[in-house]
Formats: sequence, structure tokens, C-alpha cells
Amino acid sequence: MTTAVIVDVVRTASGRGKPGGALSGIHPVDLLAGVLSSVLERNGLDSKQVDDVLIGCVSQVGEQSTNIARNAVLSAGFDASVPAATIDRQCGSSQQAATFAAQGVIAGQYDIVIAGGVESMSRVPLGSALAGQSPFGSELRRHFPEDLVNQGVSAELIAHKWGLTRAQLDEFSSESHRRAAAAAESGAFARELIPVRVPGADGNEVIVDRDETVRASTTAEGLAGLSPAFANDEMRARFPELEWHITPGSSSPLTDGASAALIMSEAKAVELGLTPRARFHSFSVVGDDPLMMLTGPIPATHKILERSGLTFGDLDAYEVNEAFASVPLAWAHELDADPAKLNPSGGAIALGHALGSSGTRLLGTLLSYLEATGGRYGLQTMCEGGGMANATIIERL
Repeated sequence: MTTAVIVDVVRTASGRGKPGGALSGIHPVDLLAGVLSSVLERNGLDSKQVDDVLIGCVSQVGEQSTNIARNAVLSAGFDASVPAATIDRQCGSSQQAATFAAQGVIAGQYDIVIAGGVESMSRVPLGSALAGQSPFGSELRRHFPEDLVNQGVSAELIAHKWGLTRAQLDEFSSESHRRAAAAAESGAFARELIPVRVPGADGNEVIVDRDETVRASTTAEGLAGLSPAFANDEMRARFPELEWHITPGSSSPLTDGASAALIMSEAKAVELGLTPRARFHSFSVVGDDPLMMLTGPIPATHKILERSGLTFGDLDAYEVNEAFASVPLAWAHELDADPAKLNPSGGAIALGHALGSSGTRLLGTLLSYLEATGGRYGLQTMCEGGGMANATIIERL
């Protein structure tokens, strides 16, 4: 069987996903194009060698519409013969892009693929695609007569089910910032981060090369003063059992960013004189309760372990996306996970969650950590809108 390997993973720094954020002055097509160009430049490739470009993006409207993957490929100066597709599996979109890329290599249909993602939440705000319309048809409402809720309420339902206290959520969130700040200070992100030149308000370019969302001064005591973010009168009446612990501090911030992974067959990498850094070992994808919505990483992890032949103890690190603090904490409780191995370089609460980009961002962070520590196996899993989750296991080479 053909082995699919990771040769490189790059990402932009995270920018606050609101007007005035560090990356808000750059069009998302240009943001992604810069990442794609860097993949070629860093690895000495001609764009004609790339069989396909697969890109995750959630809000495919406005500046991110009309197949942003293809627009970015052309903007990056790739040869017109290089195709591209945009993928939406909600927050796991670029993880799914990487999975599709690797599966294409394993099937023998690709030699070289770039998989990645992009989201500019400052320029295309979350919910822009709705335009005041409901995404739920009559049949969905028949199957689920109780209205589905937003992800923040789902995060509250998870906190309640697993008995997570406000103090636990705030402590986990502050630790995310502490770990991310320490990783940045140690140079842990240096290999994956690429600088982005953004037009400044004064007409001069500004170079963005540090994550804007990481706040090293964050403490659990400081977070304790924040108010719940999702407790309105309607939701309080519907869910009187909830204590409402989720705040902006225990939620991932709105974020701008782009990322990409260079994936190819091991034979092609050797032929080109490139060094495979890791191989894709196993994959899983699941659907789960759409009301709880964010619990999918639990069954996705069980499923991938069954498929991989590995035990949980074989894993040297796990990246579980911090959409909200309750998600990785509930996952860790169910799997009896080692807290030291969970998001060891910080997670999305600190590093940001640029929706479509987060999957390949996590992949790069996981790979860098395995290389730095000599670990062999790493798990990545991501909760997704609608009650889904992807899981991926990579093996460092």
C-alpha cells in the first residue's frame, strides 16, 4: 500500500477576527495564496508538480465564495493546470482536506497534494452565509422537533453532563494561554509560522509573525470575573438545569488565519530528495448527537483506536480542538487522558480558531511537538458543527 507522508506544514499567525485585527487588512484569498506560495518555495517545487489543492473554509460567502481554493491557487501564481476544491466539514474542514489528500495518495490517485484551510472572521463574520435564512428544512425539523442550539449552548450542555465547574473551565483556559506563550517563547512554532505582510493604515506594510490571540498574562482568577456568554432568557427557560459557566475566556476567539500541509507519497518524496516528517497512520470520521454537537471527538477517538490497532497508551500527544474548554475536558474524562499530553503547546482558546484553517493548524502544532519531544504517535481530533468529528493519527518518521 502506498504510504502518505507529511513533508511540510505551514501557517500564518493568528489574528483577532474583528476589525482592526492583525490580519484584518488582507483579503482571505491573498492570505491563503501566501501560504500556498510558501509551501512551494520552502520545498523547491514547481506548481505543475501538484496534482490537487484541497482547502477547508466554513463561511463560503462574500470574499470567501466561488471556490476560494481555486482563486488562491491562481492568485499564488500556480500554473492554470493545477485544480483546487473547497471543502466544508465545519470546524474540521481542513482536517478533512488533509484526510482526503492522504487517502488520494494512498489510493494511488495523487503523488503530491497541498491540503489546507483559511478563514477571515474579521472580513466574513461567523454566520454571514445565513443572510437571515434558516439552514434547516422542514424534514430536519421533523426529525429534530426541538430547535437545535448554537455551539455555545452545546458547550454548556457538555459542562453540565460531565459536571465541569466554572473553576475547572477557567483553570484549563488559563493553562492554554500559559502553554501557548511558553511554546512561542521557546521557538516551538518557528518552523511552522510564516510571516504575512499586511497593508497598514498609514500605507506602509506591517509584518505579522506572532499569534495575536495569545495572552500570556491570563489567569484563572482574571477569567473568573467574566460573565456567561450564552445565557439569554430563552435558553435559561429551555434549560433550567444549566448553571451557565461558558464565558468568552473559556471559548475560542474569533480568528483570522490560513494554513497548509504538503502531502505526498513516500516514494515521490524520496525521488524529489525531500524528507518525510510523518506518515498518516489512521483516520476516522463520525456523526454524533446534533444537540450536544461537540461530543463527536469521543466516539471518533474510540473508532480510530479500533481501526489503528493502537492503544490509547501508545499515543504521545493529543490535539483536541478547544472550541470551548468543556470539549477537551469532557473528552479527557472519558478517555482517562494524561493532562500533560493534551494540547501541550496550548490550544484554540489561546492560539485561535480560524474555522477552516484550524485542522491543518493543529496538524502542524502536533507534528512540531512530536519532533521536539521524540514522540512517535500523535492524535488529532476536532468537534464539528452539526454533531460530527474527525480523528487522525500520525506517526513521526
